Amino acid sequence: MRTALPKGFQVLACLAIAFLFLPLLALIWRVPWPRLIKLLATDAIGDALWLSLFSSVAAALCALTVGVPLALYLSRMSGIRASLIRTLVTLPMILPPVVGGAALLFAFGRNGIIGSQLEDLFGVVLPYSLPGVVFANTFVALPFVVLTVESALRSIDRRFLLAASTLGASPRRTILRIELPLIRTSLAAAAFLGWARAIGEFGATITFAGNVPGRTQTLPLAVFMALETDREAALAISLLFIAVSLGVLVTLRNHWWPSR
Repeated sequence: MRTALPKGFQVLACLAIAFLFLPLLALIWRVPWPRLIKLLATDAIGDALWLSLFSSVAAALCALTVGVPLALYLSRMSGIRASLIRTLVTLPMILPPVVGGAALLFAFGRNGIIGSQLEDLFGVVLPYSLPGVVFANTFVALPFVVLTVESALRSIDRRFLLAASTLGASPRRTILRIELPLIRTSLAAAAFLGWARAIGEFGATITFAGNVPGRTQTLPLAVFMALETDREAALAISLLFIAVSLGVLVTLRNHWWPSR
């Protein structure tokens, strides 16, 4: 049985709720509801929406493709080496997004360490292109995938894996038939988290891929531009983002919200 919360803590908790809720309420209050559909139906917002959906889904798939093997690798490690790799994985979550975008630019830009080689050898130029948007989104989404999947892998009862090994299952078969199926809900959560982080990315995208309408302008960048030219459009797009975010939270409620 839990003890009652003192009045002072209750007041502070209510202040925190108000601090989080009031800005959202103010935004919803200012939305031009009679013109909402018309505002969201413009070609510019349609292009930005399509780019956001495509790039975020592609980034989530890329993050899963490389993030799950990395999580499997980390789950089998311990000591200082695991700590160092986990710190490196977590770093994009801590860095300001603009710094992450600048790092990508210096590494994969046309004059970057790797980017110049990609252009010379394969003619691939990532900045200011749709693949560049996917690249930037993958960079910020990857930590969420790796940390979510690794945590789930470490919670697996090791007796299942030992039993499979004793019965002659190969490491690959054990991973594909036992480990990954056991954490399928966490895999889905990781995919949703990576997608949600990617679709809302701003700093890394604008720094690495630019803000070209119809080419690299995603919904967050469209909101930024609309705030300077069309406040009503910015409010409409922001409302769309709130709806998407709430949808993600409701979908994943069983993953992080206690049942009681």
